Amino acid sequence: MSHRRISFLLGETPPARLDKALARDVPEEAALSRTRLAKLIDQGAVMVDQQVQRDPRAVAGAGARIDIDVEEAAESHILPEDIPLDVIFEDDDLIVINKPAGMVVHPAPGSPSGTLVNALLAHCGDDLSGVGGMKRPGIVHRIDKETSGLLVVAKSDTAHHGLAKQFEAHTVERYYRCLVYGVPDANDPRLRGVKGANFESGNILKLTTQLARHKTDRQRQAVLFHGGRHAVTRARTVARFGTPPVLALMECWLETGRTHQIRVHMAHAGHGLVGDPTYGGKRKLARAALAEPLAEAVKAFDRQALHAAVLGFVHPVTGDSIRFEAPLPADMADLLALLEPTRAA
Repeated sequence: MSHRRISFLLGETPPARLDKALARDVPEEAALSRTRLAKLIDQGAVMVDQQVQRDPRAVAGAGARIDIDVEEAAESHILPEDIPLDVIFEDDDLIVINKPAGMVVHPAPGSPSGTLVNALLAHCGDDLSGVGGMKRPGIVHRIDKETSGLLVVAKSDTAHHGLAKQFEAHTVERYYRCLVYGVPDANDPRLRGVKGANFESGNILKLTTQLARHKTDRQRQAVLFHGGRHAVTRARTVARFGTPPVLALMECWLETGRTHQIRVHMAHAGHGLVGDPTYGGKRKLARAALAEPLAEAVKAFDRQALHAAVLGFVHPVTGDSIRFEAPLPADMADLLALLEPTRAA
């Protein structure tokens, strides 16, 4: 297998750990993430002053010569599948997809095929560069199987590295639309008593907690206030439905991007998503609020009513600011059309 060699000198006052020092000083055009660099160190592909170094915690001083041997991209073990894709944008470096509900993003033991990655391998073919050392699409963020909407995927190592940096820095613009039970309101004394919940000007609900995998149910995330990973969600009410209002169409945006973040945060606030099977998306609606056929339509909605509607970021190669919007999918749009006559002023 062929290799390419990347050589450079560490700059002044490098970080104490080798992996961090390499991530800081590796040439931008090499497009090697810290995760990739750590793997290369472990593989014995990194030399410091002509000596192989396999310890990512090793110390290397300013001016040390670094040589990294990077294997050319190998073929992916994941099989391409001819699955139609709703492509919103595509160039040599990235592709933006409007993912349908029901499609898994990446193959896993329970979903070995029929995924977005399988479809992208067929769609992109030889246009894929060696993302992470393998010819495959670079997944820098995901949305749940039953969530619809926008995803950006890297086609080159440079794009993968650049996009990953933006997601890590929380500079990517992401807006979601969801239908929830109840109507979040700053005047609701119950909601004012929910730990981690507060309201900003404009009746914007802000939820700030830690999130971690549930101790007993590994399919769920749990809200914590010690340990776990920091998570911040903001949400505003777009429309209210029912008399009195019992449902709300919300616009949510993420400061962080954790697994199930919007779903678990809205449930924590007492406003779970309609149709959410994991976080309690089935509730009885007051008979007087909605006519029985409408209440039954809400009850019958068979996935979390969540759609990734807006995605904006800086193109990692051209430097242009780009922004995309995807309309609501048919199932959510149809349900909202049924509810429209009950929309509150």
